[in-house]
Parts: sequence; structure tokens; C-alpha cells
Amino acid sequence: MKAKKTDPLMISAIIQDLIDLVEKGNAHASLDHALEDMPFSLLGERPENLPYSVWQLADHIRIAQWDILEFCRDAKHLSPKWPDGYWPKETAPESPGDWQKCINTIKTDRKTFIELIKNAGDALVIPFEYGSGQSLFKEALVLADHNSYHSGEIIILRRLLKVWN
Repeated sequence: MKAKKTDPLMISAIIQDLIDLVEKGNAHASLDHALEDMPFSLLGERPENLPYSVWQLADHIRIAQWDILEFCRDAKHLSPKWPDGYWPKETAPESPGDWQKCINTIKTDRKTFIELIKNAGDALVIPFEYGSGQSLFKEALVLADHNSYHSGEIIILRRLLKVWN
């Protein structure tokens, strides 16, 4: 079967939709909204019967997002060992600076990932020469889905901690 030329307008629309999905949350609260104004004193709290804190979820998001970004731009990237390499052991950051560094890294890596999407053109849907069939398009969906899932968990935790409006 002969491949058809991809419509540039369609690719442009898909790219914009992916960017919106990664950045904005669309039909739900964005990750940025879920994390904003979180009191530092509550970052390590784990409500009864929950295995993680807001800090652990945010740092997990940072690690996983970084891993997806590096996988997409470096064929030689080695992912952390699952699951230990993706989750912080400590329940809270050591300092407000560590918390801010986590948030800043999430935003910086997301911006870098979005630049990959913006510059992909037709290559957006072409599987990488490495991996097991992943493409930038698929990884963008994985990143957005992963961040959305954990954003919901952060909001639930914040509600249980009575710091969600």
C-alpha cells in the first residue's frame, strides 16, 4: 500500500490539540492548577490508608515526564528501574527550595517536550527507530494521560487535607 502525503493543516491541528492536552488539562484541572498554592507544611501528609503524599506524586510526575522526554529525544536513554526509580522514598521535600525545583523542572521539561511536538511535523506519527513502536504522538498521549491521572490523585489528596477550593 502506498503511503499518502499527510495534510499539513491536519498535522498542525493535531499538534495544537496535543499541546493543549499536555498543558491545559482541557476537561479537568491542569497539573499546574492541582499543584498551585499547595501549603509546604502539608506536602508530606499521607491521609489514612493512602500510600503517597502530594510531594511523592509531584516528584513521581517529574521523574516519569523526564523519562518520557529523554526517551523521545535520545535513543540511548536508559529509564530508571521500575518501580523504585520512579518514586521518591521520602514523603516530603527537605526544603521549600526542593519543592520549587520539582515544580520548575516539571514545567521546564514539559516546555521542552512541547517544543519536540511543535517541531515534529510529519515525523509526529512515525515510530522511533528504537523502542517497540513508540512515536512522539503516542508518547505525548502517554505523558498527558499519566500527568492527568496523577493530577486527579493530587486533587483528591488536597480535598482530604482540606486545601482544595
